[in-house]
Amino acid sequence: MSTEENESEKSNFDSAKEKAKETFNDTAHNAKESAKDFQQYFNQTVNNRDNKKVLAGVLGIFLGGFGVHKFILGYNQEGIILAAVTLLGIITSCIFVGALFVWIPGVIGLIEGIIYLTKSDEEFYHTYQVNKKSWF
Repeated sequence: MSTEENESEKSNFDSAKEKAKETFNDTAHNAKESAKDFQQYFNQTVNNRDNKKVLAGVLGIFLGGFGVHKFILGYNQEGIILAAVTLLGIITSCIFVGALFVWIPGVIGLIEGIIYLTKSDEEFYHTYQVNKKSWF
């Protein structure tokens, strides 16, 4: 091999190396932009009122007796009332009245969960988050 061929190969290698660096830098920049876009989308989704509606509805159906759906919506006093009545019912479940104390908050939570899920997004937002309607 001659010196010219070695220098030509070295030049080709250097240009390929530069091109690889540029490609890598472009790819890294695109990945950073995609990560920023994903984070913005994620934050927007987490703070979206639709998620609160679905979360409150599902928790109302499954854990409504403990008032978890009320805490999600920011109704702490109502959530404490439901939880207290349920716990009182569990403690006094050895008598018939205790069974009622357990079932009533559960039924309230079930009904509210269904109501939350059947309302439109806008109606739910205005009713429960803007106007703060705490019961049904």
